[in-house]
Amino acid sequence: MQTSDFKKGVAVKYNGETYVIVGYQFVNPGKGAAFTRAKMKNAKTGRNVEVTFKSGENVEEANMENKRCQYLYNDSSEWTFMDNQSYDQFSISKDMIGDDADFLIDGTEVVVVFVDDSPASIELPTKMDFKVISAPPGEKGDTATGGTKPVVIETGATISAPLFIKEGDVIRVNTELHEYVERAK
Repeated sequence: MQTSDFKKGVAVKYNGETYVIVGYQFVNPGKGAAFTRAKMKNAKTGRNVEVTFKSGENVEEANMENKRCQYLYNDSSEWTFMDNQSYDQFSISKDMIGDDADFLIDGTEVVVVFVDDSPASIELPTKMDFKVISAPPGEKGDTATGGTKPVVIETGATISAPLFIKEGDVIRVNTELHEYVERAK
């Protein structure tokens, strides 16, 4: 695979290790050769690295499989999932899940990325609905600039939402950008 084929979530071999691409950016400076800067997560350790590849460089693609799974529970260090096909249960460490843990509710359907037959990362649905459990009142006069306030959703995560959102509302959140989208119906 060439660097132009990079996509978020693709597994590659680099320096004898398997990594999952978390993000990438193609850079074409005015002077010099173009290159691709990739942020990658080690499939075994969960450590992030940033690597610069020359434009058009070949990178070996790793054995990767996506499986639909259901999130069951966590014990603060391990998150447990169930494969929807085989009903097998397996755990993923907190380091591997990262910020996505902010949006996991019991029963949530996710896609688990398996690299070399080991769970490496999860992919949440792009938009999810959450109940607001804590929202400070909006201050009078703050609406002129379309103000926002921090609200706490049912998972304990804090999201910046418009001033009209109140406790008990259900809001739709973009899980990739970690931001409010709209009030759910």
